[in-house]
Amino acid sequence: MAVSTGQVKAAGGAARGSRRDSPGRLRRSIATHWYAWAMIAPVLIVMAALIGWPLVRGLYLSLTDATEANIGRTIGVNVIPATYEFVGLDNYLQILTSSVFWDKLLWTVVWTAACVVLHYGIGLGLAVMLNRKLRFRSLYRVLLILPWAVPAFVAAFIWRYLYNSDYGVINGFLKMAGLTGVGWLDDPTTAKIAVIAVNVWIGVPFMMVALLGGLQSIPAELYEAAEVDGAGPWQRFRAITLPGLRQVSTTVVLLGTIWTFNMFPIIFLVTRGGPGSETEILVTYAFREAFTGIRNYSGSAAWGVIILAMLVVMAVGYRRTLRSQGDPW
Repeated sequence: MAVSTGQVKAAGGAARGSRRDSPGRLRRSIATHWYAWAMIAPVLIVMAALIGWPLVRGLYLSLTDATEANIGRTIGVNVIPATYEFVGLDNYLQILTSSVFWDKLLWTVVWTAACVVLHYGIGLGLAVMLNRKLRFRSLYRVLLILPWAVPAFVAAFIWRYLYNSDYGVINGFLKMAGLTGVGWLDDPTTAKIAVIAVNVWIGVPFMMVALLGGLQSIPAELYEAAEVDGAGPWQRFRAITLPGLRQVSTTVVLLGTIWTFNMFPIIFLVTRGGPGSETEILVTYAFREAFTGIRNYSGSAAWGVIILAMLVVMAVGYRRTLRSQGDPW
């Protein structure tokens, strides 16, 4: 179909006019919705102060050689100026070329994958169970949500006591059964299993509640129609339940991955990163760099920036994969 030159010019002029009007559109939006902007302004200011400034400061420190010995500080009336220097990407190169980083990254990935898979699998099973008509269903829901209501540091201290080799409740039951007690936190393998179990105990209720909400949003008519057509329980689960939970599942899996990747209190309070440093994940190791021994603030900041970069790349890649599969999330 032929298009006249005048129409092409008009279309081009409209496009250029649209680009020129973009700032005007923003000003009109602010003028029209000034109340909404005013309501979110305090939140933006607080986030900039609590998140933005520390992030910028950490990024700057990661490019220096700042340690406890050369950072500026005040002792009484004496002000000692900072003497650290800009070193560029040296901290990043040192971290990425060290075996410690790759060892901690491997364990962090294993820890995150194991916890998220168990969170989702157990949470989905409990959600399916609670979505049925059961006696005392409300009581079961309350009891299963309790671990989520307990603060992480309290749960960590409770489980550390349960795992105690001499006085722990778990070893007490084993001895009552005529078995030998286990040094749960003394061996690298059992210590890793122990912290995974604690994190699963804490994280399953969130998955269960989120997936239960997703299950209750699936129309019951779909199950009835499938049952009439002769579909069995497994076929209904695979063809109706899993697709119906797709949007909820993608969100909770992403959140669970980010939370577990950065789950500092469980590792630090249950095993202290031990035995040795076998259960240290990336975030606990970054903490130790900054707050133990000769405090290496620049190295810890570089670890933090690397962790943030990995999570951002993972989240962006995850979203792009979902969009390529037709998910609107």
